[in-house]
Amino acid sequence: MYPPSLTEPMKADLTNVGFQSLTTPDQVDNVIKNTEGVLLVVVNSVCGCAAGNMRPGVKLSLQNEKTPAKLATVFAGVDTEAVAQARKHFLPYPPSSPSIALFKDGELVHFLERHHIEGGTAQMIAENLTEAYNEFC
Repeated sequence: MYPPSLTEPMKADLTNVGFQSLTTPDQVDNVIKNTEGVLLVVVNSVCGCAAGNMRPGVKLSLQNEKTPAKLATVFAGVDTEAVAQARKHFLPYPPSSPSIALFKDGELVHFLERHHIEGGTAQMIAENLTEAYNEFC
């Protein structure tokens, strides 16, 4: 587990723009199963690609005209049980941190794995997500 002094600013990077921090398996199940419309779930991480590309890209994507109805996040290495539960909903995709999942009425419709994020720019991630928002929102 990472020290809160390290992870709290990284959590706040998303919660400050409207993401709900999910810390328990029940919270994960509740949000995924009970969100009508489109839900964005971000698996946050301390890795450099999360800070350099993923979080900025996700925030940039929210400037699109169409956006998810609900935003949620779990933090790998911190919210261990919540992350494990979220990953059950991401199947058949293998565990990946960071990663980004888009659900519509509880069904996974779009997923970005670490290898889609790592090495990409924030702009590329934002463009990928806005295309998905335009299709599903």
